[in-house]
Amino acid sequence: MNCELMDLRVNGDERGKLVAVEKGVNCPFEVKRAFYIFGTKDKARRGCHANRKSQFLFIALKGSCRVEFSDGNAEESVLLDSPTKALWLDKMIWKEMFDFSEDAVLLVLSSEKYDAGEYIRSREEFLKAKEAKK
Repeated sequence: MNCELMDLRVNGDERGKLVAVEKGVNCPFEVKRAFYIFGTKDKARRGCHANRKSQFLFIALKGSCRVEFSDGNAEESVLLDSPTKALWLDKMIWKEMFDFSEDAVLLVLSSEKYDAGEYIRSREEFLKAKEAKK
């Protein structure tokens, strides 16, 4: 599956800490869009879709959440609970984010600008699209 959980390098001194996200260093794409998710209601699931073109990098800036993802064959689940961990997911990966802590702030970086037409919002449609590519 085209995904990677990575540790982000922390730079810091007596003033505090800084983490940089850079294309080719710890992000495999040029960032064209950034958004963050916060104030998520208890038991709510976010995402619940795949993208035909977009790659994503997820970073829990504060608190924690779980990301479950699948390429149609294998399924994995990762707990994001540190601003020094990032999860990269390639295009055509089904993703769902859930188990958000009350204080969670999830930063999501994307390789593409928003385009509603590239979203696959039905898991059944996603599996059919994956099967058609074989």
